[in-house]
Amino acid sequence: MASLTLDEIIVYQRAMQFGERIYSIVIAWKYFSQTTIGKQLIEASDSIAANISEGYGRYFFKENRNFCFYARGSLTETKTWIIKANNRKLIQEEEAKLLLSEIEILHKMLNRYIKSIGRKSLVTSDQ
Repeated sequence: MASLTLDEIIVYQRAMQFGERIYSIVIAWKYFSQTTIGKQLIEASDSIAANISEGYGRYFFKENRNFCFYARGSLTETKTWIIKANNRKLIQEEEAKLLLSEIEILHKMLNRYIKSIGRKSLVTSDQ
């Protein structure tokens, strides 16, 4: 069974797109908002794809899985920053709902990916 390249992993692709979407929102904010909540939001959202990527590059399934757990933590942190940005009227209600919906989708995809890492390792470790 051939393994996927990083760019073929759908949750990684989607996390990359999500980070770009967050950046395009924050870049339009005023300086103070960008440097406070905006910086935190961008770092958390970018960290989702970055951790998936770092885990992928580790090759050992346990390390890969650990970095996916970090990605899941960044996903949850991103959710918090989106809620704060919405509460502070930096992100409109409708946009916040769409972003939070995407977070839920990413969360489910990431959980499935984490499970698949374990299954693949069981198959390859016996050979």
